[in-house]
Amino acid sequence: MKALYFKEHGDRSVLQYGDLPDTVSQKNHVLIKVEACALNHLDVWIRMGWPGLNLNLPHIGGSDVSGTVVEDSGEWKSGDKVVVDPGITTKQDNWTEKGLDSMSPGYRILGEHISGGCAEYVSVPVENVHKRPGDLTASEAASPLLAGLTAYRMLVKRAKIQKGDNVLIMGSGGGVNSLSIQMAKHFGATVHVVAGGSEKKFKAEDLGASFVVDYKINPDWHKELFPVIGRKGYDIVVDNVGKPTWSRSIQLAGIGGRIVTVGNTKGPIAETDIRHVFSKQLSILGSTMGSHSDFAELLKLLDSGAIKPVIDCEIPLSDGARGHQILEEGTMFGKVVIVPD
Repeated sequence: MKALYFKEHGDRSVLQYGDLPDTVSQKNHVLIKVEACALNHLDVWIRMGWPGLNLNLPHIGGSDVSGTVVEDSGEWKSGDKVVVDPGITTKQDNWTEKGLDSMSPGYRILGEHISGGCAEYVSVPVENVHKRPGDLTASEAASPLLAGLTAYRMLVKRAKIQKGDNVLIMGSGGGVNSLSIQMAKHFGATVHVVAGGSEKKFKAEDLGASFVVDYKINPDWHKELFPVIGRKGYDIVVDNVGKPTWSRSIQLAGIGGRIVTVGNTKGPIAETDIRHVFSKQLSILGSTMGSHSDFAELLKLLDSGAIKPVIDCEIPLSDGARGHQILEEGTMFGKVVIVPD
């Protein structure tokens, strides 16, 4: 089968497009013909590698899969249009019994620990297969899966978003943040956004942000937010940027505020003024992925139209390295989707 893969970690030059052995059906798995697979920053980090990441090489990335069932398996019939929950539980423990699957040491991510969907076919556990929501196309259905699952757990389960909350989101163009704008708005929050460039500013407003600052125009962008939010600060600050924004996130959070992060696209080592943390009694919350029940809730939001997929572009599998380039340069708004040639 054709696939986008790498045999060693490194820059984009290690990516290859070519033939790998066909993926075959496994017991209690469903074999899926991939119609679309969205990329995430995770794919870039996996390709580059980090200490302790031990993959079976060659490795195929891609966590967000939408496609068609190839052969009957359990309740699924050949031709069924499906999506895949990218979080795979490999063992039962205290965490999974509590419904906190993503905290279990046995939790694995499709495309990270297990070869993923940037190929013609992928085989996944039957419990991770779901009906494609609504009337979405394959690309629309693939684009919000990992990012939407992450955003749902981050906002609902970790930050415990409530109607009337004031939410600040650092960044707008990535998959998690473009969905977080919509999700926060759906749950009754007022959403403010820090965006890079006029085009992203306008798009963030279209998604439901009531106030957007452009950090490219004003390096002291945080000063534009204080008059708008007032001394009370924000109830929730979403900061997945890291080093360039973290100290300002701490400043902008209000008394009892929750700062939640699922990543660090611009650097993991940031300065924290602890005085703000204890004086305002802030909560700093980490989050990653989500439970299988969280994924089911995400699909309900998609099925009802409460949130809509945001796609930047579609790129053929054979040119998948260009998708990695777009993510690294940060020029996208929404998801980069890989489709078969």
